[in-house]
Amino acid sequence: MFLIRQQDIMPAAGAGQPMAAEWGNMIMITRRILGASALATAAIRPAGAQDSTIRFLVPYAAGGGQDISARLLAEPLRAALGQTVIVENRSGASGMIAAQALAQAAPDGNTIMLGGAGETAVNQHIFHGRMAYDPIRDLRPVMIVVKVPNVLMGYPQAAFSTVEGLVTHARANPGRLSYSSSGIANPQHLAGELLNYLARINTVHVPYRGSGQAVLDIASGQVQFGYNSLASGLPLIREGRIRAIAVTSRERMPQLPDVPSVSEYAPLAAYELVNFFGVFAPAATPDPIMQRLHAAVAGAMAAPELRARFEAQGLLVQSMTLAQSRAFVVTEAEKFGRIVNAAKITVEG
Repeated sequence: MFLIRQQDIMPAAGAGQPMAAEWGNMIMITRRILGASALATAAIRPAGAQDSTIRFLVPYAAGGGQDISARLLAEPLRAALGQTVIVENRSGASGMIAAQALAQAAPDGNTIMLGGAGETAVNQHIFHGRMAYDPIRDLRPVMIVVKVPNVLMGYPQAAFSTVEGLVTHARANPGRLSYSSSGIANPQHLAGELLNYLARINTVHVPYRGSGQAVLDIASGQVQFGYNSLASGLPLIREGRIRAIAVTSRERMPQLPDVPSVSEYAPLAAYELVNFFGVFAPAATPDPIMQRLHAAVAGAMAAPELRARFEAQGLLVQSMTLAQSRAFVVTEAEKFGRIVNAAKITVEG
């Protein structure tokens, strides 16, 4: 059984919330983005706008991946909807504070959230009765805007350099290989558990508070491999201090065109494990409002400049319909549930 208390997570320099801390290396790069999007939080109503203001909830602190993405979206949404859009960071409880606030908000289109996998598809399998909302029942996806792949990174002097080599080595050394991630029960951790399950291997998860030390310990050989974002690992990959073995999405990443996906190894063709960011509304939001919101989000994501900004951060831009977004979240939640149950993952405290 995989049982870890929150206080047992390995400490790391610059600790932060797991799902967003991995973006720390991108903060300096994105200062211009944050500055350019500051107008989205200004209380200036454009001509012809409605009297209402849209609260755009972000489940994590300012400067993280979801916050940056929300601020990128806020200004084009303001222009498309003719309403002031205020990004509101409601961090805490693994994203559940913001998600619960959304679930309880009036279904009038004036409160939305940029949600990720944790608060919309994973937490219900971890926290069970401790949640005051059901993300599938109480939240409604407007549109999934990006998939967030992770990179399977390896120690350069390890006995393997490919997915096939890793699987072969792990089978020959059950329980002796360890992998790092930026926390417990996040998509990086679950990426490792999915590999364990599909490849029928036993590798040991070593959780950290954030991605910084998790990546450095791959480079030093403290762990043999790990899963992390492109942003957190790319500098060390370029320096040759860690090896990019594979990516966890089905598609290769434009920034790493020579690095295969895990699923390209034929026995693991079913493998895909990504985080995602999507715009969500309260479940009871009427269809006409949902359609209006979807049109605004889809129009924003279709703009070449905005698309390029997302892609520059290693994100895979999506163009899902309302129905496709709903089906995607349901499918991902079911998949995460199977992984959590198979690995017997629980979190105390």
